[in-house]
Amino acid sequence: MTAPLTDSIIFAMARLVDDAQSETREPSHSDLEFQINRARLTSGDPKAQGQLVGKAKRIRGTLSWALENNPSGGEALVESLLSFLRASGGFRPGSPNYVGAEAITNAIAAFRAEGFTLTQDGELQPQILENLSGAALSNALESYIRRAKRGAEDAALLSGTSKDLLEATAAHILVERNGSYPQGANFEGLLGMAFVAIDLATPQHPIQPGEPPQRKTERAIFSLACGVNAMRNKLGTGHGRPWLTSITDTEARAAIQFMGTIAEWLLHAHARKKGP
Repeated sequence: MTAPLTDSIIFAMARLVDDAQSETREPSHSDLEFQINRARLTSGDPKAQGQLVGKAKRIRGTLSWALENNPSGGEALVESLLSFLRASGGFRPGSPNYVGAEAITNAIAAFRAEGFTLTQDGELQPQILENLSGAALSNALESYIRRAKRGAEDAALLSGTSKDLLEATAAHILVERNGSYPQGANFEGLLGMAFVAIDLATPQHPIQPGEPPQRKTERAIFSLACGVNAMRNKLGTGHGRPWLTSITDTEARAAIQFMGTIAEWLLHAHARKKGP
């Protein structure tokens, strides 16, 4: 899974390269230019546009532009900057290029909020969702949802599991509602139980006279979720393309965006109907 790109990540990355209040350290502006060009983000680089900016403002400006115009390029830049900082001693106390404990702590918190673990020595890894529960799992699922809604293919399958985003969301809802979920259930059965648990209608529920219009939407969303799941390559567990070979790239991107929208809708319904 590629690195996340959000406003909080952008500010954290800017802090990691900021040396305005200390002696100059790597990366240099030349190093930043190389990384920015390699990520194909020159159009968003303030320095390339003739502005006189420090390193922090340069990275903040470039990544902010990427967030709106080239998210995949921005994610690539986040990864390459972390790699450079690791290699140059940015995460090693005692190194002349050490970025500082506070900047690292802030970055760790920012990545954790997006479902990633940034270690003290600068290694970035997606959180293993099987080890999370409760609010921590909800937050991690929401980070996948944001990526899925942008069509990021690596948001379809969850790190460390064979579940896709919708399966994991349904299972999470059942655990929070009932304390557990049937691990042997097929997708349609699992999703149906989650719908029932949060009082949503499925196609199996007869249409009632005078029912609210949301019920029609609920049934349609259930059918759409099952249709998207049928497009999945069930052999995919995070390695390779998680879709059947007959699915085009455009169809796959749409399916991922549907997954994100449906998962977000389910979590919203779950939160709205929680407790008394």
